[in-house]
Amino acid sequence: MAIKLNKTAFNYAKELIDEGAVVIDDRDAWSEHQPSTREENEFIRKHGFQEYSKWHLGIDDEQAEDTKRRYKFPYGDFKNVHRCALLSAESRAGQYKHFDIEKAAAHLHGMIDGTVHEIKAAS
Repeated sequence: MAIKLNKTAFNYAKELIDEGAVVIDDRDAWSEHQPSTREENEFIRKHGFQEYSKWHLGIDDEQAEDTKRRYKFPYGDFKNVHRCALLSAESRAGQYKHFDIEKAAAHLHGMIDGTVHEIKAAS
């Protein structure tokens, strides 16, 4: 597999985090929070694969562009970035030696955690 960082998705995730479109959840929550197959298919039907790709930190360039199999390491639910998804992506990317994706997920995770600390400090 030739999986590489999806820079468009990485930049989009940073924008979403800056805008506060974030769910601050626990590590193991992604299995419950990730979009279902039906939700993914509906999103693709409405918005197309180009928008779908923005929600995945990895691209497998050996897979056809208009297939879900091309896009790896999801980080959100098509509305918000989920902390739990980033933690999962960071862990899996490191496990499979996709270090650019691991580093990107860690950066995004750090952005979210930094925001949390700012909110708590302001309280």
